[in-house]
Amino acid sequence: MMVFAKKKWGQNFLVDNNLLNKIVKTVNIASDENILEIGPGQGALSEKLVDICNELHMVEIDRDLITTLNQHDKLSKTNIINQDILKVNLSSLGLNNLIVIGNIPYNITSPIIFWLVEHFNSWDRAYLMVQKELAERLTAKIGTKDYSRITVMTGLYFDINISFLISPNVFLPKPKVQSAFIEIIKKEDSYYKDINLKSFDQIVRMAFNQRRKMLRNSLSSLDIDIKNCSVDFTMRPEQLTIEDFIEISNNIIS
Repeated sequence: MMVFAKKKWGQNFLVDNNLLNKIVKTVNIASDENILEIGPGQGALSEKLVDICNELHMVEIDRDLITTLNQHDKLSKTNIINQDILKVNLSSLGLNNLIVIGNIPYNITSPIIFWLVEHFNSWDRAYLMVQKELAERLTAKIGTKDYSRITVMTGLYFDINISFLISPNVFLPKPKVQSAFIEIIKKEDSYYKDINLKSFDQIVRMAFNQRRKMLRNSLSSLDIDIKNCSVDFTMRPEQLTIEDFIEISNNIIS
């Protein structure tokens, strides 16, 4: 059954065998590791992943593609879930040594990354194909124009690296933008477990909503114990480390 990409779900199918092999080599799956593949599409990558892992679980929202996937002999013993990934409760799958891999719709990349935060304890590492511009923001260095709210919020939980860039020519249909294959490694929970996450999110959001302003202006509506805080409030948000934002959030007077 031939299934065409649907624009409403932002589908772009991988069709280049060399790229598929490069992905398999990059993720370096051990034989005892399980994989959750987000958006398997027509199963081109799935057919390669099933050969190298313990169990392959796939989440696909498109019912027509479920029919296509079920027609693959190599995928007959896999678990194919017809659901929106954002509604999947990873812990309910009961899987250890879980690696998340996905060629995901670019319009829901950020929600999927924060879904990974929500299910932090249910997976080991992740690899995603994302829009190049977003990959640059996720991996931006302090003091650069790409250093933004999503850099800080994801950096609280993850170390993210760009493994390689991807040409539009390897997809069908071709997207209008370049893509990147990123690796997401979890940080130790001791890094953020004592943080007031609500205050942290509020400060980061307020600071970057007015990124041209100094902190003393963008955060002026908050009651912050500045005297007990070593952060220089004449700085702008792109000059602050994640640790600086943590310190400010810990010095909000409730």
